[in-house]
Amino acid sequence: MRTAIEALAAQAEAQIRDQSWTLTPADRSIAANASASLRTAIGTPHTQEAMPAVERLAHLREALAVLAVALAGVHGRLAWFLGAATTALTPVLHWRALPDDHGPTFGAVLPALEQYTDAEEAIRRLSDTLTRINTA
Repeated sequence: MRTAIEALAAQAEAQIRDQSWTLTPADRSIAANASASLRTAIGTPHTQEAMPAVERLAHLREALAVLAVALAGVHGRLAWFLGAATTALTPVLHWRALPDDHGPTFGAVLPALEQYTDAEEAIRRLSDTLTRINTA
């Protein structure tokens, strides 16, 4: 996930730098709000790693909800960027932190701890990019 978000971030930053993407004031506001909300959802690496898996997963799902709300309010390049970022993070939706108790899990899987870290780092990178989008 981190690799996918890094590629999206680089593409977005290049489009802003070469002025093929001109941000509206509304885009800037949504980017700023989304960035702050993502930072709130996903704390520092030390904080996240100290949490039990079920709480880490809840925070990752909260970050996806932040992206969905931001995506609902935009059009054009920012929508495409947020949509691609959300898609890159969708494996989180198939994760579970609880045992299956020998029942159906609807395809949910237990991720490795490294996968939590990868997703959290991807979201931090996404937040940084949204901050740069807002200030470009």
